[in-house]
Formats: sequence, C-alpha cells, structure tokens
Amino acid sequence: MPLAEPHDDRSSAAEPVAGVPEAGEDASAVEPEPTLPEPVRQRIVTLTAAVLPGLPADEVPVPLRRVAKFAPNRRARLGAPVIAAQLTADPLFRQRVTARVLADAGDLGAAVVEGTAPAAADPVEVAALAYLARPRGWRELIEASGEAVRAEADSAVVAELVREAEQRASRAEHDRAVARVEAEKLRDELARVREELGQLREEARQLARTLRETQARERKATEMAATERGRAARAAADADAELRRARARLAEAEAAAGVARASAKEARSVDDARLWLLLETIGQAAVGLRRELALDPVDTLPADFVADAYADQPGVAPAGASTRARDTDDPARLDQLLALPRAHLVVDGYNVTKRGFGDMSLEQQRKRLITGLGGIAAQTGDEVTVVFDGAERIHGLPPAPRGVRVLFSRKGETADELIRRLVRAEPAGRPVVVVSSDREVADGVRRHGAYPLGADSLVRRLARS
Repeated sequence: MPLAEPHDDRSSAAEPVAGVPEAGEDASAVEPEPTLPEPVRQRIVTLTAAVLPGLPADEVPVPLRRVAKFAPNRRARLGAPVIAAQLTADPLFRQRVTARVLADAGDLGAAVVEGTAPAAADPVEVAALAYLARPRGWRELIEASGEAVRAEADSAVVAELVREAEQRASRAEHDRAVARVEAEKLRDELARVREELGQLREEARQLARTLRETQARERKATEMAATERGRAARAAADADAELRRARARLAEAEAAAGVARASAKEARSVDDARLWLLLETIGQAAVGLRRELALDPVDTLPADFVADAYADQPGVAPAGASTRARDTDDPARLDQLLALPRAHLVVDGYNVTKRGFGDMSLEQQRKRLITGLGGIAAQTGDEVTVVFDGAERIHGLPPAPRGVRVLFSRKGETADELIRRLVRAEPAGRPVVVVSSDREVADGVRRHGAYPLGADSLVRRLARS
C-alpha cells in the first residue's frame, strides 16, 4: 500500500531526487506510489524513526518534531502515520532520511543504490532501502520483495499445514493404538459381562422360586388376616357395647357429681357462716381483752428502743414509720410486702446507694436515698429505718423526712449487726422487710422471720417514683 498521498510544498528548494519531476518536466509522467507490503512499510517507518532524532531540528518537518522527542519504542509505534505521510509528501525530507539510513546500512545500502541486491539479503530490508533511495528499478525491487514476502508467507502456511497434517497423523496413530487397547478392554469386559449374565440368570431362577414360595405364604397370610379381621370385628362390637355401658355409668356419675356439688355448696355456705361467726367472736374477744388490759395506743415502736441506744451518735436523726419489700429484685414484690399491715422496712444504706448511685459522693448518696425513702413512707405509711456504717458518718445531717428513721452503727460495730439487732427487736409475726444484697445479712434476717430483698428492687422502686 502507499505510505501516504503525495503533497510537497518544499521540494522546489532541494536538489533533484530520484522519482521527483524536475523543473519543466511533465508532472503527469510521475508514476503513483507503489503498494507496499505491510512488512516493508513497517521497516521503512522503523528506519525513519531510528534516524529522526539525529537530524538537525530545522530539517525535521513540523509535524514530526514532537514525534522525534518520543522514546525509541514509542516513536515508531505512535508516530507511524505521521512519518509515513511525511515520507510520501516531502521528497527532501525523504532524501535526508535516506542519506542517514544508507550510511547506517553500509554495503547493503551501496548495493541497493547501484540497483543490485545480494541474493542472501533480506528482501524486506532491500525493499525498504530501495523505497527510500529510489534508484533505477526500485519499483521492481519492491515488487520482488513483495513476491518474496508473499512466498515466505505461503511457505509458512504450507509448513504450518504440513506440521498440522503430521500432528493429525500422529494423533490418528495414537488414537488407533488407544482404540486397540480399548478394544482389548471391551473384549475382557464382554467376557466378564457374559459371566455375570450367567450368574444373574441363576439368581433369577432362584428368585423366581423364592417368589413362588413367597406368594404361597402371602395367600396363607391373607387367609389368616381374613380370619383375624372377623375376630377383630367381633371384638369391636363387644368394645362398642362396653363403651355404651361405660357412657351410661359416666352419665350416672355426672348426675351424682352434680348432687355432690350442690351438697358441697351448701356445706361451704355453712362453713362460711361458721368462719364469719368465729372471726366476729375473735374480734369481740380482742376488743374485750384490750379493754380489760387497759392497753393505750403506743407512742414508741420496737425499733425506737434500738435507735435510743444510738441517740448519742452525732449525725443520727430519729424518725417514724414506713415500708416493706421482698426476697427478689422485683419492685412489684416490694410493693406487695409494703402493702402488709404494720410493715417495717429496714434498708442497708450504703449497700443500696453504691449499687444505685455509685457515681455520686457519699453525702449525695445518703441524701438521694433518704429523700426517696421519705416518698415511700408517705405513700405507704409504713415504718422505715435506714442504717449506715458509722465510720463515715458526718455531723449536721439535714432532718430526715417524716416516717424515716436514720441510724449509724457504733464504733466497732457494722451496719449488718445493727440491722440484725433491729430485726430481733420486732415481735414475732410482724412483717419486717430488709433490703440488702449482702448474702450474710439476708441469711441472718431470714432466720429471724424477716423478708430479705435485693438492693436492686429498692433502686428500681425509687427510680419509678
């Protein structure tokens, strides 16, 4: 194929070049560019790209000045279209490139300029040099090169076809050998299958005998099943009759139960009347006993006597009455126990505050707990006592809310011991609720009849208030 369409605007300033019409010559006599084989075209571009940086800057066409700055491996690849166009359109540029290419080619370049080429020379190289130098008969050299390239391509195709044919023949021979081996295997397999077939036939005969015996046993089993079905039908009829008799007995029993329920209801009414009369009698007896003993309403409670022993302790503020809890961490259980009559709520102060308000100071913990207990005492009317360890007591505590008694343990005594003393001071039968997550405290007060509850129950109850 031609490198590019000819368009020359600088050839008038150069000396005559082969293939370019001189002044006064008919331009129509110039032959068109020959069609170059692709290998020849690529070789021409490669030779030009190699010598392009060596040309003076003013001798390099403007479109190629940027290409000349490319790296060698990119110059021929990216600048190929521009290089081909300049070689076709600019004979002077082609002459300058040819001079350097022929100098690099040495003897081969000289031979090409003379119109001859060594027989051993590469036809592509000869055609590329002939295109650039354009000596007499250069078109024939290019055509001969194209024929040589095509011949080489045809030879390569023929060689490839021969190689493929040899490979197919080798594969066919291998396939025949494999087929022979497979045929031997198939013959062995056929012999084995025939042997297995004989065994299967023998097994089929044995299975046929077994089938006949099984069918005979099945007929006998069918006859026996028919007999058993008859027996089962008779048994079912007997069971139905027995079920009807049982239902009749059940109806009689239900009737008797109705009569018994009516009698029990009447008896329960009589018992309720007797119980009411007994409670009325007990109430009147209690009123009479209180009148006979001349018992006045009490102003002090059992816990007050324990509190009096701690009256000399600074920071202790006595109080009155309050709450009641239970033996789980459920605040609902605490509400149930506080609803019992005359309940007494005893609280292990720091045990509760450190679980519920541990991020506060001790003073804020005490104030928060005592204030919350005041709300519970006001809601329930129960007796409430909160006990703190005396080692950290302070002077000048604010007054405790109404119904809340605040105690500090003495020196050498813990709040746990004071709590157990408060529980022991209560009369048997009075509901006493102790709030503490200390296992020893809970076990100790439980032995004296109190209800131990976890500290979380009170914390959750206070948070709900």
